[in-house]
Amino acid sequence: MSETRKVIVDGVEFEVTIEGEGKVWSATVEGKTFDIEIPDAAPVAKKKRAGGGKKKKSGTVSANIPGKVVTVEVSEGDSVTEGQVILILEAMKMQNEIQAPISGTVAVVHCEEGQAIEANIPLVVIEPLPEAE
Repeated sequence: MSETRKVIVDGVEFEVTIEGEGKVWSATVEGKTFDIEIPDAAPVAKKKRAGGGKKKKSGTVSANIPGKVVTVEVSEGDSVTEGQVILILEAMKMQNEIQAPISGTVAVVHCEEGQAIEANIPLVVIEPLPEAE
């Protein structure tokens, strides 16, 4: 089983490819592969997928924890690229750069600077570029 995830280590985001089964795993970060052993690991249940195509990314940006919007870097109608910082959110006394999950045009901004937000509510909606579909 192989899967790619984004992880944050000491405030820095990395894309990590993890592979393995049971107790023995490998993780590849920025071209370097690390062997990982998890002594008390229970088998991971495989995810069921509907269809066999690429997973379509959503253009709806939300925070997974409550916080306060420090700055909003985009406005409605702005063009953004995948990975571009679109807002900064303060949560648990840390400032987090929230990035655009897809390239496209900002359709709606549901937040403003200084606003306290709840977890899992839409903050920004990005319409994908026509050729990305």
